[in-house]
Amino acid sequence: MHHAIFGMALSELYQLSKPLLHILIILLMSWIAFKLASRVIILIRGMILERADNKLEELKRIETLSRVFRYLTSVIITIVTGMLLLSEVGISIAPILAGAGVVGIAIGFGAQSLVKDFFSGFFLLLENQIRQGDVVEVVGKSGLVQEITLRYVKLSDYKGNVHFIPNGIITTVTNMSREFAYAVIDVGVAYSEDIDKVTAIMRKVATDMRHDPDFAMKILEDIEIAGVENLANSTVMIKSRLKVTSLEQWSVRHEYLKRIKQAFDAQNIAYNSAG
Repeated sequence: MHHAIFGMALSELYQLSKPLLHILIILLMSWIAFKLASRVIILIRGMILERADNKLEELKRIETLSRVFRYLTSVIITIVTGMLLLSEVGISIAPILAGAGVVGIAIGFGAQSLVKDFFSGFFLLLENQIRQGDVVEVVGKSGLVQEITLRYVKLSDYKGNVHFIPNGIITTVTNMSREFAYAVIDVGVAYSEDIDKVTAIMRKVATDMRHDPDFAMKILEDIEIAGVENLANSTVMIKSRLKVTSLEQWSVRHEYLKRIKQAFDAQNIAYNSAG
């Protein structure tokens, strides 16, 4: 008699603990899926980086894509885990799915812009148009890309303002952070100055900068002087540019203008600058 009661108690205990055991297994499998997905992303990241020609440029792209794929896998695993847990505790997910479908259709028209943001963000990443750390101009806003998701691009401009730009409204991207850039410099001198002498000074200043350890790695080629660009009322404009590493066009331009001013002052050349 006692053995029968004990057996029944064990059977009831097993039936009660069975759902809890299943829940623990589901949570464990979910945790394993998170870890496995993370390891796969890291593995793929390493394989792509090994084959990349420009590792620094490719690293920025991989970091951006890794963050997006990590977010997507987390959402998928969380949704699947939640559905399994609801089913395990006796809540049927069929009505929930049916209701979600009806609600999805109802709000679909109101969420068109959100869907457009996601599709645009996907292609921005797929086509490698924008990466975290790039300096870009989009929809009239320029700045450093602090974050890019499937929904928006977060820019920080020179003044410290932060702009959140929905991907759906981005039609043109001007990226100033690829393998190289140009520091464009227009120098204006008086009509009385010898243009050949002025261009010779401009070349010497650029050459001295290329030999300066602080700028040797930033300037990739000798200066290109296109020549006289414009004849203004009191100024002859000479256009030139320096090929530099990405994101260094501003620092190189500022230093070049400072040095060209010093060189012109030393030669008593009347000048003006723009560009």
